Amino acid sequence: MEGTSCGALLKELQQIWAEVGESEGERNKVLLDIERECLQVYRRKVDDANRNRVQLHQSVAAKEAEVASLMATLGEHKLYLKKDKGDVSLKEQLAAVVPVLENLKCKKGERIKQFSDIRSQIEKIRFELRDYNDQGDNASSLDADEHDLSTRKLNSYQAQLRALQKDKSERLRKVLEYINEVHSLCGVLGIDFGSTVNEVHPSLHQNGIEQSRNISNSTLEGLASTISKLKAERKSRIHKMRDTMESLCQLWKLMDSPEEEKREFSKVMTILILPDEGITSPGVLSQEIIEKMEAEVERLTKLKTSRLKEIVMKRRIELEEICQNAHIEPDVSTAPEQTDALIDSGLIDPSELLANIESQILKAKEESLSRKEIMDRIYKWIAACDEEAWLEEYNQDPKRYSAGRGAHINLKRAEKARILITKIPSMVDNLINRTFAWENARNKPFLYDGGRLISVLEEYRLSRHQKEEEKRRYRDQKKLESILLAEKEAIFGSKPGPKRTSSLNRKTNGYRPNGNANGLKTPTPRRSSLGSATPELLTPRSYSGHNRYFGDLRRLSTSHLNFGDDSLSTFTSISGSEPESPSLG
Repeated sequence: MEGTSCGALLKELQQIWAEVGESEGERNKVLLDIERECLQVYRRKVDDANRNRVQLHQSVAAKEAEVASLMATLGEHKLYLKKDKGDVSLKEQLAAVVPVLENLKCKKGERIKQFSDIRSQIEKIRFELRDYNDQGDNASSLDADEHDLSTRKLNSYQAQLRALQKDKSERLRKVLEYINEVHSLCGVLGIDFGSTVNEVHPSLHQNGIEQSRNISNSTLEGLASTISKLKAERKSRIHKMRDTMESLCQLWKLMDSPEEEKREFSKVMTILILPDEGITSPGVLSQEIIEKMEAEVERLTKLKTSRLKEIVMKRRIELEEICQNAHIEPDVSTAPEQTDALIDSGLIDPSELLANIESQILKAKEESLSRKEIMDRIYKWIAACDEEAWLEEYNQDPKRYSAGRGAHINLKRAEKARILITKIPSMVDNLINRTFAWENARNKPFLYDGGRLISVLEEYRLSRHQKEEEKRRYRDQKKLESILLAEKEAIFGSKPGPKRTSSLNRKTNGYRPNGNANGLKTPTPRRSSLGSATPELLTPRSYSGHNRYFGDLRRLSTSHLNFGDDSLSTFTSISGSEPESPSLG
């Protein structure tokens, strides 16, 4: 029956009607009812189809409108192109627009997430850059705006974020530099770093990674101001410590403090020599160290007066040792008996007295250095004179050629002594010339143990000349006696001579022929003023005790020689009165 058509059914109905005998009227009435019912069914189907078409139109239009809205929001104008409706059914149009709509919705969701991430980052950075008095002036510009999710808007936010990130990076770099500098300065000054930066902003001392530091303008200004204050404090403390250290060094030098007392402040002394920016050791400028230095200065100041006499005496002894080694007279104005009286009476500041002695020590050292070359020649001359005296004693020994122990040593020494003695005149002349040059260069006499060296040398040269004359006369007299004795023997004949006396075998104090009593010791040189055949030659060593020049010249001191007009004329007259004084023009 399902496959039966309307025509077959109508034919079957007519057959039934024919068998039944239905009239034409009844037949027409039934056919009209059937036709009416068919029309109603068609109408109902057409209405249903029409409603379905309208729904499809509405759905396509709505989705196309949503697509257009999303495209406008996302700024995507080339994602969807409408097709000609005359050629495409509504279902095809709907099938074409639905994927586009779903794609745009996904893109919108992703774009909203991107905008949200960027807004949160911008808000976080702005919060870090915000000062205390800012209450979100820029918050309205970051309100969620889902009507404009275009790439242009996204690029604008990204550019804004990059600018803020760059500003944040620069500010963070400055903040970190400031914090490091504050930390370094606080370490050097011994100041608590946490409380110092907390006064600027509490977030600067938080070590958590999730915690963000405030990098606003007020924070940067506060850090810069703090650094300026710390640098001013550092400069003030360095100046104060350098003044204190200078006083401490003066007291150490004044009181001749041992190294153990200085060792505690040696590191501070080494650091204070550096420039201000180079002082970076932790705690070196702390208030505790300053108080220690001030306490040490106060302690040494109290001990200064009680120990000053001892220090002055020690420096005076040092001065006398230098003068003694250089054979010059020390300044009598700082003699111990005078310095003690001046300190006890309070007429002079002990520090000035000590400074005066230090100045005299420095002058004495300079004087000793300038006299070194001449002093070396004086020592060589004295050694040559000692050898000459030893040779005279040696020549008087009748057993000097005996084959005893040590005789060959004395023979070698005698040969060297004879060579050295021949150089004595040239040594004296050279010494006189150099002494005159020294005196002319410094415009003052060269004193040796208080006496003028030129006078000693000139007298020595005169004495030596007299000795040579006496030797020559002695030889001439001996020759004349020999001639007279030969003539006498030729006239009267020879006579046996008297036996030699034992006086020729005497030994002087300065020479032993073959050592000591056992004959094991080499003789030591000593001059004999009584046993020699000729008068003793005067040297600086012999002048130091009894020379007649020292009676007047010993009162002269190099520190008291003030060559004014009178002194200069005296010096010129002395120089001019010396015999055979060389001209040093």
